[in-house]
Amino acid sequence: MEKIYQEEFEQRVLKAEHPVVVDFYADWCGPCKMLSPVLDELEGEFDDFEFIKVNIDENQELAEQFEVFSIPNVCIFKNGEVADRNVGFASPDAMREFVERNK
Repeated sequence: MEKIYQEEFEQRVLKAEHPVVVDFYADWCGPCKMLSPVLDELEGEFDDFEFIKVNIDENQELAEQFEVFSIPNVCIFKNGEVADRNVGFASPDAMREFVERNK
């Protein structure tokens, strides 16, 4: 998954023509580290989604703007808005179902 910063967010996520899965995470977060390989695997399965990582410590304004109060916090953006959100660690099957239902 590609890591992006605030200055890229509008173009890469909010103006995207396809759904974008955004993993709001922090390097110190254990559950975030556990979820990362799950999302990497799903990125290879869902060609119609883009998968992006945003470090909340480096992008605090984005975290506030999108109400990221707990991490990991995975949001699916469609048409510039949060269409769905999953907070906390989720199993590979649960995360796959989360992405699938947002096609």
